[in-house]
Amino acid sequence: MRILLIADVHANRAALDAVREPFDVCLCLGDLVEYGPEPGSCIEWVRQTATHSVRGNHDHGTAQDVEVQGLGGFRYLTQATRKPTLAKLSPDDRRYLNDLPTTSMFKLGGKRFLLVHATPRDPLDEYIPAEVEPWAVRLAGLQVDYVCVGHTHQPFVLDVNGIKVVNPGSVGLQRDGDPRARYAVIDGDDIQLKRVEYDVEKTVAAVRDCSLTDERAKGMLADVYKAGRMIHVTNGKNGTNGNGKH
Repeated sequence: MRILLIADVHANRAALDAVREPFDVCLCLGDLVEYGPEPGSCIEWVRQTATHSVRGNHDHGTAQDVEVQGLGGFRYLTQATRKPTLAKLSPDDRRYLNDLPTTSMFKLGGKRFLLVHATPRDPLDEYIPAEVEPWAVRLAGLQVDYVCVGHTHQPFVLDVNGIKVVNPGSVGLQRDGDPRARYAVIDGDDIQLKRVEYDVEKTVAAVRDCSLTDERAKGMLADVYKAGRMIHVTNGKNGTNGNGKH
């Protein structure tokens, strides 16, 4: 069984369309919306394509219209794009995001899977790097073969006491200086972390033409898409303003 694993689409349909991998089952690890210009289209793709999906922190924040404040970096972009994202979503889109589970456990091909956006301890928000020790604490007692996560936008595979922890990285918004879209394929016991070029300028043009009125945010997003990372300096820190996980 060939499994396509995607996460952190962030309303970037051009990047999502570049993932043309053959698969039997698609699993989605959340954060379909915000930052990017096409949230409704990305929701529709996931609804039609993914067999199992979970809710990300941005899906939750949008569905619940959670207020967010930020002076710089990705938190600022979250603040700038939340209301415009909501304005583009139908009531059915918003209901879909709100109804996504925070965790999903099931069997595929005889293997036990757990899907969460962040970690089993805190499915929406906890930010844990690709290190065995902190993951071992969070996986203790779990009777599964795979734990599939997103949130960090950093692809990795870890073997933690017999459990494979797989983060496919972000489809739609990179943070490591490589603008290509990320995803993963699980094919039997083989786990492949992949990246693919997409039409970045198409996404940049869509941002420029979208209803977002915050010109600063538009410029920041264009730079992130082109450079594959936040390049602005805000409050004396690299553009995350100390909040790089958002």
